[in-house]
Amino acid sequence: MAIIEALPIPRAESRPELIRIRPSGGWRAIDVREFWQYRELLWFLTLRDIKLRYNQTALGVAWAVLQPLFTMAVFAVFFGKLGNLPSDGRPYALFVLAALLPWQLFAYALTQSSNSLVAEQRLITKVYFPRLIVPVASVLSGLVDFLVTLCLMVLMMAAGPAFGWSAVGPTAAVLTIPLFTLFAVLTSLAVGLWLSTLNVRYRDVRYTIPFLTQFWMFLTPIAYPASLVPPAYRLLYGLNPMAGVVEGFRWALLGTDAPDWGLMAVSAGVVVALLAGGVLYFRRMEKTFADMV
Repeated sequence: MAIIEALPIPRAESRPELIRIRPSGGWRAIDVREFWQYRELLWFLTLRDIKLRYNQTALGVAWAVLQPLFTMAVFAVFFGKLGNLPSDGRPYALFVLAALLPWQLFAYALTQSSNSLVAEQRLITKVYFPRLIVPVASVLSGLVDFLVTLCLMVLMMAAGPAFGWSAVGPTAAVLTIPLFTLFAVLTSLAVGLWLSTLNVRYRDVRYTIPFLTQFWMFLTPIAYPASLVPPAYRLLYGLNPMAGVVEGFRWALLGTDAPDWGLMAVSAGVVVALLAGGVLYFRRMEKTFADMV
């Protein structure tokens, strides 16, 4: 004879919570709390990008030194010696290298962040996480090369007599370097968010990135001083945030004239507008990434 045992009926408060996952709609800002919960993933992706860049390379981190060094040498020969461009009374090689510091950080971060979503398509289609982590990790991975190049800059400033010029010491303005570095990072992230989102839908966007970077470089005072720009175009020139960043680095490291703070304010407004718009557009299209990537 079977024994039927009455089981206690669970109370309402002991039932598991029902969670419904639905696609978001409309324009959404960043969920800071959710982003912070995935901070370990951000660290992992950043570290992975750094390792992959130098994995199975013969020279390793030395590439972070050779690239700006050779670029500086080419600029010094063709623009400094043959073109006889002014350098605000500073050695032309240092004048160019101080500009290449933030520029190479910006160019690398812009390229990597613009292609980051397509490169991470396997991860995006398999598991949920805040997609914003992908371009942010790509931008942060470029800081390692920046620090290596900064050490090269300091070494060349101190060893000036060995290169044929007097030693150059930084001024108190060197304390503003983190501020200008943050400015360059935010600029690359602002543009990278727009391009990475468009690149998911229109794959030919990636072909425009090298052209955009090269064109942007000529609009930035890397091989020439900003003083060559006519006063009538100064306000228009301020729409390029990297122009103020480059001038800020030269002021902080070489003691050149301080950047025009009025134009820096215009540049800051441009970056804030691009970043806010990029985040909103990225968040709006985020729900379609897994289907389109």
